[in-house]
Amino acid sequence: MARALDLSSSLRSLSSRDRRTLLLGSAIAAILFVLAVVLPLDRSVARLHDQVNRKQADLVWMRSAAPEIAAAGPMRRASGESLIVIVDQSARESGLGGSLAGSQPSGRGGLNVQLEKAPFDALIGWLARLSQQNGVQIESATIDTAGSPGTVNASLVLKSP
Repeated sequence: MARALDLSSSLRSLSSRDRRTLLLGSAIAAILFVLAVVLPLDRSVARLHDQVNRKQADLVWMRSAAPEIAAAGPMRRASGESLIVIVDQSARESGLGGSLAGSQPSGRGGLNVQLEKAPFDALIGWLARLSQQNGVQIESATIDTAGSPGTVNASLVLKSP
């Protein structure tokens, strides 16, 4: 309360010109704050809200389509290609070619695959296609964040059918 009185008395002690300048400066600072901070945050929140709504609509559609897709069964290619060729070709088709860091045979019919800075959504889609189209099984997977949002480093052990 004492501070409010000090502020009020300090304001009264200023000349009318200084009071107007102070009030005008305060108004300009408030307007700049709204323009520079509040409005961009509001736009970001609205954009993210729209994105969440789209993702929820996609989820509803996926849940409704899942029984039909599951009933159709896996679509396996009978190409006769080796697992390493299938993995390399399908990774490139899925946009993960630049993220492939290496692959090595692992045990009987297995392949150890490393990906670096791979988009998580693309990685999951690629693994689903490998399983559905080629019957490739995921024996083990280690997925860690790669620093930036949505990107991961992954170490996978894949096994041919």
